[in-house]
Amino acid sequence: MKDIIFDEFQNNVNESLIRHKSLLDILSKLQESEARINRAVVKSVTNCGCISLNAEKQHIPNKDSDIDIEDLKVCLSSHVNGTLCDSCREIIASEIGRNLFYISSLCNTLDLNLYDILLKENDKFNTLGKYNFR
Repeated sequence: MKDIIFDEFQNNVNESLIRHKSLLDILSKLQESEARINRAVVKSVTNCGCISLNAEKQHIPNKDSDIDIEDLKVCLSSHVNGTLCDSCREIIASEIGRNLFYISSLCNTLDLNLYDILLKENDKFNTLGKYNFR
């Protein structure tokens, strides 16, 4: 069922993309959509204030300590305080949706299947698990 949703989305993108058919146009629109996501997140901090940042150095125990990889989750922080308000959540979700549109468009242009890519990444994660550092 989920593969049908991915394929339908990718097909709909393919049918609706008319103006930005060039690979260069798609790449530039993808980059623009990523910048819009960043801007929307920044605005939720600087304009709305629904979330705030408390960024500081991540404190990772030295290699001599007896901490395992599971305990690292407790040591590391996202630096985000608060939760997105409904307005910011809607704006950011919309920008991420636009980004998915251009990712799907890139996949279409390069004859890649978005669902297959997701499955392959999921398989890598399942194989490597928590050791899949990026």
